Amino acid sequence: MIDAVGLDADDTLWENESFFRLTEAEFCALLADHVEAGDIAARLFDVERANLARYGYGIKGFMLSMVETAIELTDGRVDGRTIGRILDMGREMLAHPVDLLPGVERALDAMAGRRLILITKGDLMDQERKIAASGLAERFASVEILAEKTPEGYARILWAQDIAPERFLMAGNSMKSDVIPVLELGGWGVFVPHRETWAMEHAEAPDHPRLHELAGLDELPALLARIEAGEA
Repeated sequence: MIDAVGLDADDTLWENESFFRLTEAEFCALLADHVEAGDIAARLFDVERANLARYGYGIKGFMLSMVETAIELTDGRVDGRTIGRILDMGREMLAHPVDLLPGVERALDAMAGRRLILITKGDLMDQERKIAASGLAERFASVEILAEKTPEGYARILWAQDIAPERFLMAGNSMKSDVIPVLELGGWGVFVPHRETWAMEHAEAPDHPRLHELAGLDELPALLARIEAGEA
């Protein structure tokens, strides 16, 4: 039996990465007079990656990385109006409505009798805002917001809630964060790809008997039934 099902939030329950990419496109347009768009995007990614240890995941860190990139690529000549627009873009992202992905509510309805845990990562305030705005909070037995999704982080959650790893299943759009760490603990990992997943979340899929891939979250209830019947 699967005692508990963990679900990722961003790009598993609702849209997220698409807003980052739209903002990135506008950011590249702002600096188009200084550098080629491809070079801007590549440098922004490098700055974001370097800043993860300082700012963590989320919109605020993304805003600061855009500002840093703009200063660097213009040799400090970027004007105050451009910096102001970058900050406005970040504020617009923070105020954006939460749009549930297709099939999410149907999947949650079908798993209503199960112990569901929402496990996400990133900026605490922004994640709490999105969870509240989604209207899904009451569907979950608990909500966990981590700075990073590691085997140790998942193990702490499972230990605190008295869940055996082999009876835990985690589903999400990131092979790196949602699947591999749980497989390493002895749990079940379900990869539900999203059309836009940040490059930092990509990882090679391991050859593992407890790894499954689904086209959408609405396929998860049937997979759970097959696992518990010994058919998957």
